[in-house]
Amino acid sequence: MQDNDAKQAEVRTEFPPVIGAALSRVDGPVKTTGRAQYAADFSFPGMVYAVPVTATIAHGKIRSMDTSAAEKMPGVLAVLHHDNIGPLFRIAPGSRSTISEQRPPFEDDVISYWGQYVALAVAKTLQQAQAAAAAVRVTYDAEKPNVALDLSDTDTVAPPNVESTRGDVGTAFHGAPVQLDETYVTPTEVHNPMEMHATTAVWDGTQYTLYESSQGVVNHLNTLAQVLGVPKDNVRVISRFIGSGFGGKLFPWPHSAMAAAASRKVGRPVKLMVDRKMMFSCVGHRPRTQQHMRIGATPDGKLVSLEQRYINHTSLQDRYRENCGEATPFLYSTPNLTVTSAQVRRTLGTPTPMRGPGAVPGLFAVESAMDELAIKLKMDPVELRLKNDTLIDESRGKPFSSRHLKECLQVGSEKFGWSMRTPEVGSMRRGDTVLGWGVAAASWGAGRGVCQATVTLKADGTASVRSAAQDPGTGTYTIFAQIVSDKTGVPVEKIEVLLGDTDFVPGATSGGSTLTATVMPAIADAANGAVQMVLAMATRPGAPFAGKKPEELVMNGGSVHLKANRETTVPFADVLHAAKVSYASADGRSGGLGSDTKARDYSTHSFGAQFVEVEWQPMIAQLRVSRVVTVMDAGRIINMKTGTNQIQGAVVMGIGMALLEQEIYDQRNGHPINDNFADYLVPTNADVPAIDVHFLGIPDPMMGEYGARGIGEIGMAGVAPAITAAVYHATGVRVRELPVRIEDLLRSAVV
Repeated sequence: MQDNDAKQAEVRTEFPPVIGAALSRVDGPVKTTGRAQYAADFSFPGMVYAVPVTATIAHGKIRSMDTSAAEKMPGVLAVLHHDNIGPLFRIAPGSRSTISEQRPPFEDDVISYWGQYVALAVAKTLQQAQAAAAAVRVTYDAEKPNVALDLSDTDTVAPPNVESTRGDVGTAFHGAPVQLDETYVTPTEVHNPMEMHATTAVWDGTQYTLYESSQGVVNHLNTLAQVLGVPKDNVRVISRFIGSGFGGKLFPWPHSAMAAAASRKVGRPVKLMVDRKMMFSCVGHRPRTQQHMRIGATPDGKLVSLEQRYINHTSLQDRYRENCGEATPFLYSTPNLTVTSAQVRRTLGTPTPMRGPGAVPGLFAVESAMDELAIKLKMDPVELRLKNDTLIDESRGKPFSSRHLKECLQVGSEKFGWSMRTPEVGSMRRGDTVLGWGVAAASWGAGRGVCQATVTLKADGTASVRSAAQDPGTGTYTIFAQIVSDKTGVPVEKIEVLLGDTDFVPGATSGGSTLTATVMPAIADAANGAVQMVLAMATRPGAPFAGKKPEELVMNGGSVHLKANRETTVPFADVLHAAKVSYASADGRSGGLGSDTKARDYSTHSFGAQFVEVEWQPMIAQLRVSRVVTVMDAGRIINMKTGTNQIQGAVVMGIGMALLEQEIYDQRNGHPINDNFADYLVPTNADVPAIDVHFLGIPDPMMGEYGARGIGEIGMAGVAPAITAAVYHATGVRVRELPVRIEDLLRSAVV
């Protein structure tokens, strides 16, 4: 790190405005003109189509399957199932590869959830494949499914796990003068990004090339190589553009292996597209959570105990833990704390991370409890949070690398006008409309992983950067260009960014809000290396700065000059021409946060505050969010435009979580009843108010040269509890189970 820091000092003499600027996405033109190719857009000679056959029970076994009629239909090449799909394998324990479902497709005749893939029709056209899939006849021995909403099962997957503990929470709670003891529930939610999952698979007899919608192409390669039983060198994964994923595209789902196996079977390229109905069953969801909260406090609002015992459902085949206690141990100061987790099995598909996994539903419980505690104490909710703020992560006994939750609450209060709030229920009005104001804190972990990048400076005056990372629609392409521009002075519009291909140097997964912090050091290292090559060429005999030493030079604005003066500046392209070379290229690496010995002494997290106004019209029973102010402490913001967009999008998802979204399963058969956008409600423009986003912009010294932390998830944290707090303030109805329903609010005494 010291050598790299010295190299950076030689290359840069000032901090260009490209960092922190509000730049439009460099990939915007190809997307808006339709030139961007997503996984389902690739076509090849001889390509055929695959359509899955899905189970119509949620629990039981396949008794028989008749594919004869389907196999005789026009254009049908094969109907694959357990007996003929060919070898597919499980992931080896400890392999560091992550897959969504451990069970490979068609491994046995057991059905674990409604919509599980049981066969695959392959035909020359999509319509022929759809007709063949519909013609497959499957009979089942059905068993009663368990999709019960109450998660208080005695038969859990394993005994409750203690995630964090300190002090004696039981004694402290029972001795506390003020106590809160409540349970909070969040429902099953589905990701449903604009672009549905898809795989276009090409098998050439030796190598698989998979065009995927994946948030982690390197992990996808490593995982599919194991599932298909081939060396990693025989698999290539390409994911140029992604129509969002929200976590649902982090890890491979069975359809990817099915498409690859189908291509292997028929010897032709195969395209498999997951339709919208399947998206509600076959590609994960946020699981239902049930969280028992107990808080003890003194009359002046100091916490003496905090207890969170949460349960989430998982599938019959896998064990998935929704980390609801992610932020609880360190968010507020308290000497006594316990967080435990447990899972219960349901006949549902395997859950998977969804934007803000763990912390988002967990903070709904924690922050709702804090709001209720404030009411018990007759204390302002902002004041209660400020009173229990801390600069020490008490769960680890370490200081935070950068924590400014206090400032987020203070700035948010000012921007929102919180001082004008009157605490009495229903006391604030705008004409006949009752206003409710609510607040909640937000937090999300800050991490940095391992990756590589390649930067090339070309003789035509342009540059390129490539890595086997990917852009799920968050602005990653632009971040890559910004860092190269910052290090070289080459304008962003002259930098080509190439992502989403495992033929490039290894990149990182787009998950956990870690990608930006992970890739930036690697890009900077590679750019510095390429610049050093140019400086070395500039000092050779016959070069513009012959007789000088490379360390006497610097590159700014895409040109080379002496550090001592700028009387002579030479574009780097001229340096390359003089040296008779076409480009200067270097690879860069980024080490994980865990490898930084200094960073290990700190706790790294982002923080924020959400302020929400709701409008309640009791005469017509109408509720809507009318105003949001969000303040984020997320380190340095690299791109103000895409950063603001990320927070706004997350807030919109938070509105959906609070007021609209819930997957409903038929208790008789496990079928997801509202498996379409007509019945599964998500926010539209009419549901979303103006969202006022503010960043503190304070760099985190432990997060590398740029001091940036990820922001994809934290914008959703705290939104739902801020809304339910506002709902209580307007109506007097405390909603502890999401989403808020009009039926809940009909109990309101406010008229």
